[in-house]
Amino acid sequence: MSSCEFKHHQNAYFSPLLIINMQNAAVKSVYPIQHLRQAADMGAAANLYAAKLHLCCQRGHSGYRLAAGVHAHMIASGFIPRGHILNRLINIYCKSSNFKYAKKLFDEIPNPDVVARTTLIAAYSASGSPQLAREIFENTSLRVRDTVCYNAMITCYSHNNDGHAAIQLFNEMRRQSFEPDNFTYTSIIAAVALIASREEHCQQMHCAVVKSGTALVTSVLNALLSVYVKCASSPLVSSSLLLASARKLFDEMPVKDELTWTTIITGYVKNKDLDAAREVFNGMDEELVVAWNSMISGYVQEGMVFEVFEMFRNMHCLGIKHDDFTYTNVLSACADAGLFLHGKQIHAYILRTEVKPARNFMVSVNNALITLYWKCGKIDQARSIFDTPFIKDLVSWNAILSAYVSVGKMDEAKGIFNEMHEKSILSWTVMISGLAQHGLGEEALRLFNRMKSYGLEPCDYAFSGAITSCAVLAALEQGRQLHGQVIRLGFDSSLSTSNALITMYARCGVLDAAYRVFLTMPCLDSVSWNAMIAAIGQHGHGSKALELYEEMLEERILPDRITFLTILTACSHAGLVDEGKRYFKSMNEIYGITPGEDHYARLIDLLCRSGKLAEAENVIQAMPFEPGAPIWEALLSGCRLHGNMDLGVVAAEKLFDMIPQHDGTYILLANMFAAAGRWDNVAAVRKFMRDRGVKKEPGCSWLDVENKVHVFLVDDAVHPEVHEVYNYLKELVLRLRKLGYVPDTKYVLHDMESEQKEHSLSTHSEKLAVVYGLLKLPCGSTIRIFKNLRICGDCHNAIKFMSKAEAREIIVRDGKRFHHFRDGECSCGDYWVIEPHLKKPPARHSQFKELVTEVPLGKRLPTLSVALEKCKIRGIRFGTSTLMQTYAALPRVHEVIMLEAKIKNDRNLCDLEKLLHS
Repeated sequence: MSSCEFKHHQNAYFSPLLIINMQNAAVKSVYPIQHLRQAADMGAAANLYAAKLHLCCQRGHSGYRLAAGVHAHMIASGFIPRGHILNRLINIYCKSSNFKYAKKLFDEIPNPDVVARTTLIAAYSASGSPQLAREIFENTSLRVRDTVCYNAMITCYSHNNDGHAAIQLFNEMRRQSFEPDNFTYTSIIAAVALIASREEHCQQMHCAVVKSGTALVTSVLNALLSVYVKCASSPLVSSSLLLASARKLFDEMPVKDELTWTTIITGYVKNKDLDAAREVFNGMDEELVVAWNSMISGYVQEGMVFEVFEMFRNMHCLGIKHDDFTYTNVLSACADAGLFLHGKQIHAYILRTEVKPARNFMVSVNNALITLYWKCGKIDQARSIFDTPFIKDLVSWNAILSAYVSVGKMDEAKGIFNEMHEKSILSWTVMISGLAQHGLGEEALRLFNRMKSYGLEPCDYAFSGAITSCAVLAALEQGRQLHGQVIRLGFDSSLSTSNALITMYARCGVLDAAYRVFLTMPCLDSVSWNAMIAAIGQHGHGSKALELYEEMLEERILPDRITFLTILTACSHAGLVDEGKRYFKSMNEIYGITPGEDHYARLIDLLCRSGKLAEAENVIQAMPFEPGAPIWEALLSGCRLHGNMDLGVVAAEKLFDMIPQHDGTYILLANMFAAAGRWDNVAAVRKFMRDRGVKKEPGCSWLDVENKVHVFLVDDAVHPEVHEVYNYLKELVLRLRKLGYVPDTKYVLHDMESEQKEHSLSTHSEKLAVVYGLLKLPCGSTIRIFKNLRICGDCHNAIKFMSKAEAREIIVRDGKRFHHFRDGECSCGDYWVIEPHLKKPPARHSQFKELVTEVPLGKRLPTLSVALEKCKIRGIRFGTSTLMQTYAALPRVHEVIMLEAKIKNDRNLCDLEKLLHS
């Protein structure tokens, strides 16, 4: 063949026509078939094809398509390839992920050799198909197998996270007298790293390596080092001991490569021992980018921003090239610390220095930039980066989706979600959780069910979002069903799911179930404690919430800012003023947490509710920042409660400027004027409200009956069974009056006649909902009512009588807290509804019991004096029955007898201090 002919022949091998259609008739005209038929030496043709396939392999992915053309020419020319060419073709098809052709070629070989088998096993391993790899391996007879074949199968198990199967195959290999080599030990050690959870596992593997004679092989020692490092993260071992063993192995290694240094440094970083990691890092002879990135990543995870920037600057000074991992780590540090200007400078530096960045570089860096901008409140700039013409991956879409969800722009988030051509479990989870957290519980549950209908298996975070939706909707039965699914799927040990369950049960009024979830959790984090403390406080058990907080400190869980929010709220709900002030003071003095506006708002609410308006005003004046709307709302609420007009008007004026469209300000101010009988002022406020176009949120109450939600409005005329409700309510009120109930018309803040006021009170939505529950729910079952606004004082009093008359437990969740009504009493001790300028507080039996009866028997007597002092400060008075119940629990019987004698002479309410000291 002339040089000209050969050149034409060579170009023809790579003709695109062959790639487009192997059976095209043009193949015959392009490739001189007769040339090969006339060739005397078929070996020369085989060598030519082998050379062409070798050239294709060297070109990588672009060459794999060209190799298909070479294969097509073999078919068209009638050339029958032998084993080594078939093996190379199988290898090429596997590397190009064309497993169908690879398997077809393999099946056409009468007796595939071990090379073909091993190639296919390795390919199936890389594609995540260990079952197919195992099938090829099992069909390979022992006489054909060799060590390389076993290595491929062991590696397959290791790469697919099946450590036990890898170890079993290794043992089988040794039983069949196959000699493990260096690669065998490297692969099996990698498999052991997947399942090693105790120190002896590492030691046994170490002994096996020494016995095998591979203790000086760097690759084997690197794998062994990785086992020690990974096992150190197990909760069953002492990480310090295993890291010490890893360090000893590292120090004794005769040769250390890049993987050696990276493994030991990464091990220290993952186990949060940054000092040891830095010590090893400083001892490096080489300047390894991976090691630098590992150190920077460790500092980012620990929030050590100064060290991150120091490392970044040192890399630049030493001339070490920053890669995409370096930039993403530094940008993450800026995002977490809120250092927007620093992050922006890094962005500018990237644009200036990276002239022609690789695709993967730009994708990962842009994803980090999107996160930086939205975390720093620059959502529009984050979107502009997302919209730049760069190739987006799934992480890009999830990043911008998380951005919109985090800032509460749910319409934009829905748009992004619907645009996504590919959605991961994370995409669904972010959207479900976002909808739930922003009050769109129904949409979140629909999306959760849609996700399952597509055959996707929800993860524990997705379940957490769905359970949170049930908490938002107060959908107890759906929440219970999800709890059952969680247990069935084994997610009940998940922190996120269990924490969501605590909140769900608490917000649905089932505090006992929430506490059971809390007690059965295998491990607790600060979120778990915060959720349980918040639940107990919201249900009115302030002292128990504080006890749980002290227990949390004993478990060495440090409180965070959320913890103090829950504690201050619990104190506010129970009227624990001194305790609340003490915990607020401890935030900064003991734990170094600077109180935010939300903490001050809780403190102001606590002081105002207890009547300490002057002290609340002093706190506002001493605040280190200008008070915002939550502060003035708390003050206005306190002024309305205690009838302080002047201060209330000041607070209202501030709120009119800050949040002019918020209806609560107008309503509180109008109610304050109405309580004082200043109807002209009430009319002026309502006119002002109308002029500004502000509409009052209508009060409504709802309950779940037979998996259907029934909603009632004030003076409801829409519900299909409302007439039956009104008829039963009239009958019930007559019975309640016999028990002592008198409608308190002071809570009707409208200028009307007395009879009209009583009628207005009787049509409140919470009364209608309770009566409907009495009519429709089985006798003895708990009635759970949910209300969007705060319960009024008359409804609170009426429901107490209803619980006694009907022998039912009635739980009402209003806009602020829970009220548990049982036997004519409420868990709040009437603290949350009594307004001092309207009436004097009644007896608060439950508060006194909580102060005294939870103390151990032997200590109750001295505790009575402490309880007395607290009650005296709060102005609490008690009936003789409560005193009897308290003293009956004391071990001193003669005091009970003395008390009985005193009770015979005084059946009315008596002063606690006088009785105890008479």
